[in-house]
Amino acid sequence: MPVPEGYHVVRRHLRRNPRPSSAKKMSVWTIAGVCALVWLWGHFIGFGDTGTATSNTPAPTASAPAAR
Repeated sequence: MPVPEGYHVVRRHLRRNPRPSSAKKMSVWTIAGVCALVWLWGHFIGFGDTGTATSNTPAPTASAPAAR
């Protein structure tokens, strides 16, 4: 029985050869952890927010009575 390239035989079954360690991808849990870390950083520390809220409403001024 010929074994295809990239496979080897273990107890009469074909198994895929292990990938080299340089070809590892980020796992789903790693990606989720990085996303959670970015969200927590933005939620608790903020992305450049000064933390002071300024009011944009102008102060009331005295005005002349409306002309008819």
